[in-house]
Amino acid sequence: MTTDSRPNQKVTLAKALNMGLRKAMEDDSKVLLMGEDIGTLGGVFRITDGLQKDFGEDRVIDSPLAESGIVGTAIGMALRGYRPVVEIQFDGFVYPAYDQIVCQVAKMCYRSQGRTPLPMVIRIPFGGGIGAVEHHSESPEAQFAHTPGLKVVACSNPVDGYWMIQQAIAAPDPVIFFEPKRQYHADKADLDESATPDPLFTSRVVRQGSDVTVLSYGPTVKTALKAAEAASNEGRSLEVVDLRTLSPLDLGKVYDSVRKTGRVVVTHEAHVNLGLGAELAARITEECFYSLEAPVLRVGGFDTPYPPSRIEEDYLPDLDRVLDAVDRTLDF
Repeated sequence: MTTDSRPNQKVTLAKALNMGLRKAMEDDSKVLLMGEDIGTLGGVFRITDGLQKDFGEDRVIDSPLAESGIVGTAIGMALRGYRPVVEIQFDGFVYPAYDQIVCQVAKMCYRSQGRTPLPMVIRIPFGGGIGAVEHHSESPEAQFAHTPGLKVVACSNPVDGYWMIQQAIAAPDPVIFFEPKRQYHADKADLDESATPDPLFTSRVVRQGSDVTVLSYGPTVKTALKAAEAASNEGRSLEVVDLRTLSPLDLGKVYDSVRKTGRVVVTHEAHVNLGLGAELAARITEECFYSLEAPVLRVGGFDTPYPPSRIEEDYLPDLDRVLDAVDRTLDF
């Protein structure tokens, strides 16, 4: 990354993603954006605000309301040397494009024995907590992480949002880029554009601890940090790991943490059955069996469709549910 003399800024995740997209477009004329209402409107969450005005309608393209067509068109553009960044307006709208993603995007490089890379990014706002209607609060990340040929990442904060979107765009492989929508405008962080970012496909310990490892990503990182703060008032030390990358998983720091604490709680908004927590529990059990003092516990959504917004807080993992799992693992 080049050194930038501009002072640090306090930015939201939404602003950081906007800045990251802008920087990627400035650095590479082959980067273009596609999606519903991303141009004139600037996107429903204003992530692409002002980009069509500055880069033109040929590079920030307002697409028809047709997710399969959007992704299919982006595949053709990537094959012709462009680096398309597709926005899926809401997580629950990705399913019309699911066939294109798992049958074409994920397999193109493999079926060509590496001769046909497909550098494209599919941005998906995901998770709940915004009081939205049906199909607007899904957490489909496990379905894509389960698909060979796709890289899957999830940012949790403004600084990561700024760097990770640029790194995803620069990657030679297709990247599914999950953005926690309830964090878009929730918090601000200091962004140093001259800093050296962590590599894209790496996890990070975001709070040191000694008693229990809490694994999280996307919107639940903030929940895990709040739980760690609350637990510290009771004399318990939680180590919080932000996974950041869901496929491939970066488990070195996870294993190191588990060998230190001996106890693990995994939390994510997606329902627990066959979610990322199950894979993490299996991997940790295989690699750290003799370090574990208790079973790996999972805290997530319930095995129901996402509920109406009035009761979504009962569905989403919160501080109390994470702390309850901490109590249970310490009771073993």
